[in-house]
Amino acid sequence: MKLATYQDGSRDGQLIVVSRDLSQAHYASHIANRLQQVLDDWNFLSPQLQDLSDALNAGKARHAFAFDPRYCMAPLPRAYQCVSANAYASAQNLLPDAGEPALACDPRRERSMVQVASDFLLGACDPMVCVSETLGLDFGGGVAVVTGDLPAGCSPERALEGVRLVMLLNEARLQTLGSIVACAFSPVAVTPDELGDAWAKGKLNLPLQCSWNGRKVGLCDAGSGMQSSFGRLLANLCETRDIRAGSIIATGPVGSKGEERKGRTEWPQGYCCIADKRAMETLQDGQPSTDYLRFGDSIRLEMKRPDGGSVFGAIEQDVAAVATAQR
Repeated sequence: MKLATYQDGSRDGQLIVVSRDLSQAHYASHIANRLQQVLDDWNFLSPQLQDLSDALNAGKARHAFAFDPRYCMAPLPRAYQCVSANAYASAQNLLPDAGEPALACDPRRERSMVQVASDFLLGACDPMVCVSETLGLDFGGGVAVVTGDLPAGCSPERALEGVRLVMLLNEARLQTLGSIVACAFSPVAVTPDELGDAWAKGKLNLPLQCSWNGRKVGLCDAGSGMQSSFGRLLANLCETRDIRAGSIIATGPVGSKGEERKGRTEWPQGYCCIADKRAMETLQDGQPSTDYLRFGDSIRLEMKRPDGGSVFGAIEQDVAAVATAQR
C-alpha cells in the first residue's frame, strides 16, 4: 500500500491512503489520523489500511478523491530520529584528500552515520531554503526507510523485518559547512511488498532519476551501487541501543561506480548530488567547473517502474532565499 500525509493546518497532517497509480486517495481518519499512530500499532492498524488500499485500487472506495502531491507534507512530518548513512561508493571517495581509493570499500564506511534534524521534515514540493548562495547548497537524492521497533543487537535479517515503509528523499546539504540542513521526502511512502521484485535483500533495485533545472543529470541504479543493505545499516544503528517505531534511516546520495574508458574514468549514469559531479571533474580535469545551486534553481527526483509508472511520486523543489520563502 501507499501512504501519504495531507496538509490540514496542523504540524502532523492527516493520514491518507493513495492508489497504486497515484491518481486517487482516501482519508484514513476512521482508522488513524497520523502515520505515527500506525507505526506504533502496526500489527493492528496496517491490515485495516491494507483493506482500504485494496478497495481504493479496485475503484470501490466510496469517498475517494483526486490525489494532488502539492498538498502533501512529508509522509512522516516529524520523526523521533532521522539518520543519514554513507551507503554508496562515490567519486568523492576517490579524490586524493579522501585517502586511499580502497576507502570506498572499507566496511567502516557503513558505520559512518550522521544524525539529521527531524523535528521538521519537508514535503515533496516545499522549497529548499538557504540564507546565502556562497554556502554551497547541494541536493542529495537517496532512498530512506521508516522502521518499527527494533531491539538492540539485532541481526541484519531481523532488522530488515522491521522496515515498514520506503521513501525517496532529497538531502539539502551545505557543502562549505559539511552539514545536512533539511530533508524533503517523496509524496508517498510505500510498504516493501508494493515494490515487488525491485525490493530484494534490503536494496531497492530501480534507477533514481535526477533533473536539475529541467535537464536530466542522473539515472543511477539505487540497488547495484549500494554497498550496505538497509538490513546492515539498521543493524549498525541498533548495535548498542533499541530503535523505536518511526525512526528514519537514509542512504545518503545514490552513487554509481566509474568505468575506465580510453584512459579516463566516466560515470555513464550521471550523479545524484553536485559534490559527486565536482569530484568527477576534479578527477578528470584537475578542478571542478560545476557550481552549486543558485536561487531560482529547481530539482526533480523520481523513481519509476519498468512500465513507466511513478513509484513514490516526484520530489520537485525550487531553491529560495530565506526571506523569499517566508513571505
